[in-house]
Amino acid sequence: MSDPPFPDRSHVLEPGCSRCPDLVACRERISWGTGDRDADVLAVGEAPGAGNPDADRWRGGNWTGKAYTARHSGRRIRDLLAAAGHPDAYVTNAVKCFPCDGEGSNREPTPGERANCRTHLRTELETVEPAAVVATGRHATVSLLALDGRDLEGFLDRVLEPIGMDVVDATLLPVLHPSYQDVWRSRLGYTAAEYRGAVCDAIEAAVDEQSV
Repeated sequence: MSDPPFPDRSHVLEPGCSRCPDLVACRERISWGTGDRDADVLAVGEAPGAGNPDADRWRGGNWTGKAYTARHSGRRIRDLLAAAGHPDAYVTNAVKCFPCDGEGSNREPTPGERANCRTHLRTELETVEPAAVVATGRHATVSLLALDGRDLEGFLDRVLEPIGMDVVDATLLPVLHPSYQDVWRSRLGYTAAEYRGAVCDAIEAAVDEQSV
């Protein structure tokens, strides 16, 4: 299979976006969000990684142009969303382009890059109007709270804690980034199965609360 089975239903916000010169120089493709625009759940990552252009399926957003399509993180978060009953969740990143470190790997996006991409993220939220927004990791959580003009203190203390959002009528649910969940999960007192179950239960509760 040459292409991963991720439906190309992205909301193309600004084709060829050139707001961040350093990211333009790094990227192969802009990694837009994909999924059902009527989805109850919208998941947000930090930014696409370098990816692997030679992979048969999970090449990563920098090469597919679709968020969370790398073998490790992409497969994990999509499997988790499917286990929670939302295989058609809309999946995107806070920053749409691969932030390279000059040595082929990825660095953290700068505050300016996050700010430049924030209107794209806001448009996706307003288009999909999800009931639950799953923030995968600290940086995604920071970007989402910034839309409401809020800061984040103590990320691990907020994991799986529902947060009401103002920019859209949705519940923000911070979870561990899939690349680091094995490192931090035990500090929260969960086994792998318990953590997976807790995330699924929290997503279900957030969606049910918004549907009342």
